[in-house]
Amino acid sequence: MNVVLVVFDSLRKDCIGCFNDGEPGTPPWGWKVKTPHLDALAAESLLFDRAYPESLPTLPTRRALYTGIRVYPFDKGDFRLKGDFVGAPGWGPIPEDQDTLSERLQAEGYRTGLIADVYHMFKPSKNYWRGFDQWTFFRGQERDFARSGPEPSDEMIRHYLPEELENPRRREFISRTLRNMYDRPREEDYFNARVLIGSADWLAQNRDADKLFLTTESFDPHEPWFVPEHYRRMYDDGDGPEQIISGYTEEMPEHLLRRTRANYSGLVTMCDRWLGHLYETMKVLGMLENSILIVTTDHGHSIGDRGYIGKRGYPSAPEVYDVPLLIRHPDGIGACKRSDMFVQHTDMAAQILQFAGLKVPKELDGKCFFDAAVKGGKGIRDHVTIGWGPNITVIDDRWWLNCKVDGTGVMLWDLKDRPFENNVADKNRELVGEMFGKAIADAGTDIPEFLLEMAANQEDAPGCSDLAARE
Repeated sequence: MNVVLVVFDSLRKDCIGCFNDGEPGTPPWGWKVKTPHLDALAAESLLFDRAYPESLPTLPTRRALYTGIRVYPFDKGDFRLKGDFVGAPGWGPIPEDQDTLSERLQAEGYRTGLIADVYHMFKPSKNYWRGFDQWTFFRGQERDFARSGPEPSDEMIRHYLPEELENPRRREFISRTLRNMYDRPREEDYFNARVLIGSADWLAQNRDADKLFLTTESFDPHEPWFVPEHYRRMYDDGDGPEQIISGYTEEMPEHLLRRTRANYSGLVTMCDRWLGHLYETMKVLGMLENSILIVTTDHGHSIGDRGYIGKRGYPSAPEVYDVPLLIRHPDGIGACKRSDMFVQHTDMAAQILQFAGLKVPKELDGKCFFDAAVKGGKGIRDHVTIGWGPNITVIDDRWWLNCKVDGTGVMLWDLKDRPFENNVADKNRELVGEMFGKAIADAGTDIPEFLLEMAANQEDAPGCSDLAARE
């Protein structure tokens, strides 16, 4: 059995049509995002309505995904590595004593490939390509020092950075990203197209192998939201300057917010278009008949939701934490079905090993879930705990708890009654303690001192409760 794992970065679940056929429906900006290829794939797949990361952001997520081993509470995760910034606790390489999924499959005779443009995975000291017979890195995303000079003109910078949002840091960021984006006149020159075309090429070039494992990592639709103009015009046909950065701000003029959403929507549609190319290549090669195809993301992105643009772990929100997961089985198992089972990224390694007919090692924290989901049986867990720096989120059937690892800054949302509007922590103190206790138990070890110190120094979010969950 071949396995193809496709991971997009920052792909909002509510921007995929197949996850938009019920409440809450369309994203909160007045239009549905066009994703015809994902929608068609969904008709052949088992969909998961409650899939979540195990840890965030970019690199901790992929470590959990690649190993099946818990990353939270970021034990020994206070990285200060040359050649990189401190992205977050756990923002580092995969530990040498943890085997990756690709290494396990490679040892069992799989030919393995990684096609990616997630430049954080390839920085100095990183090792996310372990276990791959071929790894191809398409350079130039975001701040990657892929190209030097010439400096973009002020006119070009101004086209992508509105005057209302300019500051020295943002200007430097736009200048760096524009240098990387020179000489890309064709759609096929854009990053997501290159990654998905490269993935299709790898399958064609390696079809002589008995068993294949391909991991496709597309940094898009992560910001900056560079996208060919015709995709943006699907959602905003106006002229004038673009707006492609997140800004991590709570203030943006309405016309710029609309353009931001249009560029993001356009990039999602473009990713969908080139995922269709990968799917069609698998079809032409006859690989849909003997391959598991999995599509997911690491997290989503707030784009004006509750007045914020960016992604963060505190306060946490569903547009960032809810992730899409589609699994297409070549025998049609689970097709057109949906599961409300709680699933996390750590479960993916265990499940892929089971798809490959291999034993799941005891040291994995993840659990196999596909068979139970197909049967509509009992879930493999009754809640999920997600760690992001000094913050934890616990979600069960009814409640969403978000607080700091020291138990302060508590927010509790009732998912059945105006969620994310009314913090009901003070009215449910015992419940807060129980859910916080689950998060501490899920850590599997003591919360490291550096994380507790970060929590103590982090400002409480507006509207949080004064109660302390840790008694």
